Amino acid sequence: MRIPLSWLRDFAPIEGSTAELTDHLNELGLVVDAVEEVGAGLDRVVVARVMATRPHPDADRVQLVDVDAGDGQALQIVCGAFNFAAGDLVPLATIGAVLPGGMEIGRRKVRGEVSNGMLCSAAELGIDADASGIHVIDGDHAPGSPAADALGVEHDVVFDLDITANRPDAMSVVGVARDLAARLGVPFAIPEVVIEEAAYRADALATIEVRSPDLCPRFTARVIEGVAIGPAPKWVQRRLVLAGMRPINNVVDASNYVMLELGQPTHPYDLDLVAGNGLVVRAARPGEELTTLDGVTRRLGEGPGVEITGDCLICDAEGEPIGVAGVMGGESTQILPTTTRVLLEAAHFLPMAIARTSKRLGLRTEASARFERGIDPEGIERAVRRFCAVLGNEVAAGMIDVRADAPRRTTVHVRTARVNALLATTLTDGDVAGYLSPIGFRTAPLEPGVLVVDIPSWRPDATGEIDVIEEVARHHGYARIPRSLPPGGKTGSLTAFQHERRRVREVLCGLGLDEAANPPLVGPGDHERAGLPGETISAANAMIREESVLRTSLLPGLLRAVAFNVRHRQNDINLFELGHVFRVPAPDAALPDEREHLALALAGSEAADAVGMWTTLADALRLAPVVMDGTTTTPGLHPGRTVRVLAGGVELGVVGEVDPAVLAAHDIPGRVAWAELDLERVLAAPRRPLEMRPVSRFPSSDIDLAFLLDDTVAAGRLEDALRTAAGDLLVDLRLFDVYRGEGVGPGSRSLAFHLRFQATDRTLTDVEVGEVRAACITAATALGARLRG
Repeated sequence: MRIPLSWLRDFAPIEGSTAELTDHLNELGLVVDAVEEVGAGLDRVVVARVMATRPHPDADRVQLVDVDAGDGQALQIVCGAFNFAAGDLVPLATIGAVLPGGMEIGRRKVRGEVSNGMLCSAAELGIDADASGIHVIDGDHAPGSPAADALGVEHDVVFDLDITANRPDAMSVVGVARDLAARLGVPFAIPEVVIEEAAYRADALATIEVRSPDLCPRFTARVIEGVAIGPAPKWVQRRLVLAGMRPINNVVDASNYVMLELGQPTHPYDLDLVAGNGLVVRAARPGEELTTLDGVTRRLGEGPGVEITGDCLICDAEGEPIGVAGVMGGESTQILPTTTRVLLEAAHFLPMAIARTSKRLGLRTEASARFERGIDPEGIERAVRRFCAVLGNEVAAGMIDVRADAPRRTTVHVRTARVNALLATTLTDGDVAGYLSPIGFRTAPLEPGVLVVDIPSWRPDATGEIDVIEEVARHHGYARIPRSLPPGGKTGSLTAFQHERRRVREVLCGLGLDEAANPPLVGPGDHERAGLPGETISAANAMIREESVLRTSLLPGLLRAVAFNVRHRQNDINLFELGHVFRVPAPDAALPDEREHLALALAGSEAADAVGMWTTLADALRLAPVVMDGTTTTPGLHPGRTVRVLAGGVELGVVGEVDPAVLAAHDIPGRVAWAELDLERVLAAPRRPLEMRPVSRFPSSDIDLAFLLDDTVAAGRLEDALRTAAGDLLVDLRLFDVYRGEGVGPGSRSLAFHLRFQATDRTLTDVEVGEVRAACITAATALGARLRG
């Protein structure tokens, strides 16, 4: 929005350099996109009277003009425009002048003829956009007098502001002046306008009916008679041009002037063209058409979102649309050169209704831009009086005013502590009130540290405490608020479970295993071949029969992968898989019992290898000591070479070997070590604290002990007994062999352990190692184990 400094000064004594004022506006959040100095560069432009014109002897598109620049002598100018004649007054840029656009004027030859200056268009003088010809000066002015005086051009500064959507009040000169005056600490006031009214009344000349009060909470109208259409006063035209608007006529210009000054759009109708001398406000019917002022016929009452708010129409008393409310008037009732009676509309419309209509029509106007942000419902009377004063005609007595539930002022409580917490300031209650009062936010103390703040009607964007705090921040000055960097949020990070799953993958890959990825659907007979009885879940619309049953274990898929590799002479394949298994849901559950499992398949390896892999993984995850129980059997696995893994009484899974019968069913020779564990339970198991242990510089001593242990006693109990007996000297304990067969009685098995001892401060002697060995044997014997020779 373009706002001239001279216009701001109508409401406050604003002083300061252009740079200082620009800084103030920027700090208030009214960002200055550009600054234009108006009237500069006209110092050496004078009024000249055209004495005669004649053709150029050697060019058709230019002519020679003799002008009187004040000394009575003929001064020759070469000019390319032909829109003036002898006797006219024109602006002459003399030699040495630098025009507003930066053009420097000198004595030049054009096709052999000398030009002693330049006659200027309005665009070249920076007073208008018209570049079609030389600007002819009206009135009687002495040749040689300053052209700026004759043109009524005053030095001015125009600020081009970038107004954000949350500042409807700043869409007016008054709103910007109020902010800037508060910033500078100077008084601000909107002059009261008093108009003279005629004896006849407006309601006797026109009628208003609002049928859609939800779309139009307030609608007013005034009647102005005796209007003579013509140009607006020069000062009105000048300000409109500076603000970026094209002057049209005195009625339309008065409407635009008030909109820019006070932020309230108005719309004048030719009352003699309004059928029935009345206006009706209603929602558009689907498919209704209206030709707007731009000559385009538009369809209303249909399109995206129309069912939410609808399109608001201004109609004549007979119901015919004559304007799109808040957006653009209709062509049929526009102000014409013959207009003598004006019906002026000023209203408050539902902001979202205007915004949706404008978007649906693809038509955004200066009026719609203000209505969709929200205008001051209490400022309508002021805007109407200002329009009447600018137009300067007789006004019918009384304003026709139809009201519904107009927006009411909002009151909020503002806590000074909250202000300081958000802004990192040390403001007092008085400081907060001092910033708010000059911009119309009335304050009153409720209690120490709390202010009751009445939000002004021209700030519909401010609805809560945080909005008022923003106003305090603007006027306190953002530059005075300490800068802080907000904490950066983590985007796309892994959860703790995902980190742990990735750790499991890293450890297993480090142990030399390859990851397999099998489909969760297997064939109807795959579970039976893997020795897995029980119910399964079948897919209702399986694409192929070989993948139609949800797996209950990772065993069928991994055995199929091992068998495939064996058939291709890869007999020592070591695989692991992380995948979901699905079991029949409980009677009261709607979905299958889905769990994520971890499985290891080590072709050509024994149970001890799977135990070693599991032990390494458990150590990497810092799991607290777990118990291995071999007292029960697991379907599909070797009955004598498989143990259950438990932690805190919760079963984590199984470790051992695949049943030879299952291997035979898959044509897999030799042995396959196996482990399958519930990943969620493993990662939820108790952990050892993360602690650093010193690395000994002294050599270790290793021993192997094999014990015969009854099948009813878990191997984990024996391992715990050995670990306790060995004490601090034990640095490693590993079960490396489980044997059943010749030399081992029925109902028992041989468990072979590898133990490593090491001290941090000395080399262990044979006597010390022997003592620890004896203590381990004693502890195992107490558990019922017998040392195997």
